[in-house]
Formats: sequence, structure tokens, C-alpha cells
Amino acid sequence: MHLHGTSKINDRGHLEIGGVDSVELAKKYGTPVFVYDVALMRQRAYDFKQAFQDLGITAQVAYASKAFSCVAMVQLANELGLSLDVVSGGELHTAMVAGFPMERVHFHGNNKSYQEMEMAVEAGIGCFVVDNFYELEQLEQLSKKHGTIVSILLRTTPGVEAHTHEYISTGQEDSKFGFDLISGQVDRAIQISEASSHVNLLGLHCHIGSQIFETRGFVLAVEKIFSFIQKWKKELGFVPTVLNLGGGFGIRYVEGDTPLPAADYIKATVAAVKQQAELLEVDIPEIWIEPGRSIVGDAGTTLYTLGSQKEIPNVRHYLSVDGGMTDNLRPALYQAEYEGVLANRATEEATEKFSIAGKCCESGDMLIWDLPLPKANHEDILAVFCTGAYGYSMANNYNRIPRPPVVFVEDGEDTLVVNRETYEDIVRLDLPLLVKTKETI
Repeated sequence: MHLHGTSKINDRGHLEIGGVDSVELAKKYGTPVFVYDVALMRQRAYDFKQAFQDLGITAQVAYASKAFSCVAMVQLANELGLSLDVVSGGELHTAMVAGFPMERVHFHGNNKSYQEMEMAVEAGIGCFVVDNFYELEQLEQLSKKHGTIVSILLRTTPGVEAHTHEYISTGQEDSKFGFDLISGQVDRAIQISEASSHVNLLGLHCHIGSQIFETRGFVLAVEKIFSFIQKWKKELGFVPTVLNLGGGFGIRYVEGDTPLPAADYIKATVAAVKQQAELLEVDIPEIWIEPGRSIVGDAGTTLYTLGSQKEIPNVRHYLSVDGGMTDNLRPALYQAEYEGVLANRATEEATEKFSIAGKCCESGDMLIWDLPLPKANHEDILAVFCTGAYGYSMANNYNRIPRPPVVFVEDGEDTLVVNRETYEDIVRLDLPLLVKTKETI
């Protein structure tokens, strides 16, 4: 069993998070329920910010809210002095409701609608991360309409593939994201931006993937981008003042995952930027990064109640929980792996292996294969670790199952930050079909 943050086993043999007994949380809020260790999120954010400060580098650490967004989480990000990435009108609206400073908001996305961009312009956000020529044209029109100047970064695809699952690699050339470096798309985007009196081009952005456990990919991306900066400096007179190197910093989900400390990623990246800037005799750009999973991922734990079992002799022992792919889509989406423990019997020896099945009407609704546990009973509480990223944010209502609540725990106190959906919520937007009675002849 690998425990994260403030998690520990208390004297009752129960899993405890943030000083709160998880079994009591399950009783109070029901299951499934997402539980977040706030102290661990604070530490993760601090580690990234402090790494830059120790190196004397001007930087922005922007929380990638796609990993997990709700009003309370955005407020915590603000309290921690982070900037904020949003990728939709909904995430932007959440930031506005949370009172997040708009000048620290960065708007991402490969297909921002005109309405979303206008909403962001009117809100006065700090920066658009422009993904394509269509968006660049739309922003030009919007900035003219509103009589303002918008600051932008150009998202580039540097052709560097991170060592990760193909579905979450986004920095290679063949990607739906960003302007391609090799074909000259970035060159053209720079020319258009520099010629505009309504666009302020700050610099460049790239994101090479997710769940990255080494620094080499980031260093290669820096070297690749600077090889083009040399060309742009000479031919276009352009040198970026901001270089956003994205996120993708890995976390430990299961044994064998070997993430680096935040400082290791930052030190390697900063060293590469400094070296390249010195070679080109240009100022070191302000460095931005976008951690999401690495701030909230291992801070989240999902609690489930065990239900039915199915044992196939000499084949498999299925153990079903009261949630599944509606609160954790990642195993079905890209075969993500997790570890777990019986929260109410955490000190007992694991004597069997169970495959944890969700309750959805899909054969692919499996959360964990072959999880070692004590002999499990109906009504035991299963805690699945490291569900803080892309669990609640990808939660859905398949089979019309309500989404779980979210609880923050810290210093022995628990705070409900997202209510459990009700069946009334499920049908709230539905409209009845008005059937006309056929006239009889």
C-alpha cells in the first residue's frame, strides 16, 4: 500500500485523510465520494513555485483546470498564487464565479467559439493561447470590435513525442493542437500577429504530452523551439518574451511509476532555456508551466461501497462497486491503472485478488484488474487512490447515474465543495413530448 500526502492508517485500522476518518466520510456523504487532501495540493503548488524562485527565474505557474475544476478548487488556486488555464466558456465562467483575477487567466483550446472568445475578451483575461489561423482571425475581429488589444501565445507542435500513451501525446507534428513548426505555419502566424495593431504577441507555447517521468522531452522541446527562434530573430525580428512549456509532469498511480520531484523538472528546463538564450544572445524569456494532474492527481481518493460479487472458479473474482466509469472514465478511455485498499479494514492482510467492476451496463466498466485485498464483504468501503485528476472533471451521467459529491479535507475538518447530483438534477433539463391525440373518423 502506497499512501500519499496526509493519508495514514489510524488506530481503528481505517484509512484517514487530512486528519479525517474516511469511513466516517463515507457515512456522512454517502458513496461514491471524491475526497481531496488540501494540504497535499498546497504542497504540490508550493514545490513548483519555489523551484522557480530558488533559481531566480521569472515564471508563472498556471493550474490546468481541466484536471479538476469547481468553484472551490479555483478559489484554492487563487489562494496559492497560481495562474489558471481554462479551455472552455464553462471553465471561464467557473473562474469568474470564483472571483479569480482575470488577468491571470490563460484561455486554451483548439476550437474556441466566437462566443467563448468574446466572453473572454469582455472579461479581460490575461492571455489567449492561439491554436490556429481561424482563431487568430477571429481574435483580430473581436479586438477591433471591442477597441482593445489582446495578448496571445502561439501554440506550437515541436515534433517531440513524450514517452506516454498515444491518446495523451499532444506535442508531435500530427496533432489536432497548434501550429506546426516544420511546415512554416508558426512563421506565418508570427508575421500575422506582428502586423496586427490589435494583437500583442507575447511568445510561444508547447505541450509535449502527459504522465512524463523524465526531463529529456522538455529539454528537446526547448532546443527545437530555440533553433527556430534563431531563424525568427534573423528573418522576422521576433524573439519571444514568454515561453510556455506546458505541463505533463507525471504522478505515481501504481508501483513502477517513477515521477520526479517538481524541482527536477524545473531545473532541467530552466538550464536548457538559459543555455539556448545565451547561445543566441537573447534575453531569457519568462517561463510559464501548466501543472494540473501533478497538483491534484494524488491528492484525490474515491470512496466506494462494495456490492455484488461474482467468482468464476480458476478464472476471476469480480467485485462490484457503486460507481465506475461515470466517476472515473480513465480506465475505459485509455487503460489507466490504479491502486486501492479497504478503507475500513486497512491493516488486514491481502489474501485474495479481486477485479473491481463498476455498475454501468458496459463490459468495459472495470476500474482495477487483480487488486490484492482481504476477503471482501458486502458494505466494505473501497478507497481508490490518485483519482484527483480527470475523475470528477470527466464524470458523466451514463445510465442516468448522478455524479458524486466532492469533499475537501484539511486539519481534521471536512468541507463539502460539490453537492451530489440528485435524480431531479438528472431530468432537470428534459422536456416532455406533447403527443397530439389523433382525431377519430
